[in-house]
Amino acid sequence: MERLSQLWSEVVAFMAPRWLPSLIVVVVAGLVYLVALMVLGRAQRHWVTRTATQIDDLAVRLLRQALLLSSVTWAVWRLLEIWGMPTVAQWVYAIWIGVLFFPLSRFVGDLLTAIESEVVSRTETSLDKTALPMINKAVRFVIVALGVVVALAELGINIAPLLAGAGVMGLALSLAAKDTLSNLIAGVLLIVDRPFQVGDRIELWTAPNETGSWGDVIEIGLRATKIRNPDNLVIVVPNNQIMQRDITNYTMSGQDIRLRIPFSVAYESDIDRAKELLVEIAIGVEDVKKEPEPIVIARGFGPSEVKLQLRVWILEARARRRIADEISERALRAFAEAGVEIPYPKRELYIRSGGDLSPGVASKPGGGSDSGGD
Repeated sequence: MERLSQLWSEVVAFMAPRWLPSLIVVVVAGLVYLVALMVLGRAQRHWVTRTATQIDDLAVRLLRQALLLSSVTWAVWRLLEIWGMPTVAQWVYAIWIGVLFFPLSRFVGDLLTAIESEVVSRTETSLDKTALPMINKAVRFVIVALGVVVALAELGINIAPLLAGAGVMGLALSLAAKDTLSNLIAGVLLIVDRPFQVGDRIELWTAPNETGSWGDVIEIGLRATKIRNPDNLVIVVPNNQIMQRDITNYTMSGQDIRLRIPFSVAYESDIDRAKELLVEIAIGVEDVKKEPEPIVIARGFGPSEVKLQLRVWILEARARRRIADEISERALRAFAEAGVEIPYPKRELYIRSGGDLSPGVASKPGGGSDSGGD
C-alpha cells in the first residue's frame, strides 16, 4: 500500500502542473476550428454560392480540411510538448506537413478536372479523354511526393540517396522504353498543338502502294493515331512520326478550299477558247463556288503543248477528287467538240538513202517507198 500510495503521489505530482495547460490547448484548438468554420460558412453563403466558377468552392473545401488537420495536429503537438515527449512531437509535426499535401493534391486535381471537362466538351477527342486524366494523376502524385520529401527533411532524414536511386531507376526505365515514351510525349504535344482533330482529312505518308494517299482521322491515342484512307484501310501512325513531319490538313481551315487542275493544249489550238471552255465547265459543276470566279492561267510550255491550270474554289474539301474528275471528263468532251486539240507526242524521222537526205520518205528496194513520219 505504501508503494502504491507513493506511485499515486508521483502521478499526481506529474499531472498537477500539466492538466490545466492541456485543457487550455484542447479548448483553444476547438474554438479556433469552430470560429474558422463559421467564417468559412458565412463566406460560402454570401459569396461562394453566388459565383458560377467552381474554384472558390474548391478553395473553401481546401481551407476547411487544412484547418481541421492543423487544429488537431497543433493540439496533439502541444500536448506532447507539455507532457514531455518532444521527439514524438517532432514526428507529429513532420507527419502534419506530409498529410497537409493530400488535400492540396486533391484541390489541384479537382481544379484540373474542371479544366479537363471544358477541354473535352469542346474537342471530344479520345486523346483528351485519355491523356488529361493521366496528366491529372501525375500532377497529384508529384504534389504528394513533394510533401513526403519535405516531411522527411523535417525529420532530418537524408533524402539524397533516395533521390539518386530514383534518378538512376528513372534513367533506366526511360532508356528501356524510349520509343514508348517518345510516342507518349508526342501524344501529349498533340493536345497543345492540335494539328488535326478526329474527323479531319489529312495527307498520308505511309500509305500502301496503289491506295489512297489521304485519309480521315478516326482516333487519336496516346501512342498512335489511326487514319482511314479511301480504300477503307486503317493506317496506324506512331505519334512521334506525326510530330516530325509536315501535316497537310484539308479541312482544318474550313470546308472550302482551292483546287488546281492541270490541262494541256496543242500549240496550234485556240488558247483563249480553251480557257473559256474550262471556266464554263467549272461553273457548271456542283459544289464549285461562283465567287471567286474560276480562272485559268498559262503555266508554261512543253515539247508539244501549252500547259494550263484551272483554279477553282470548292464548297466541300472532301469532294475535291470527284470535282476534279468531273471537270476533267467534261473538258475532254468539250475540247473534242470545239476542235481544241489535246497534244500528244509527235516525232519526225529523217531517213538517209544514198547521198540524199529526204524527210519522211525513203526509197525501198523494189521501187516502193516508206513513210517515216508519225
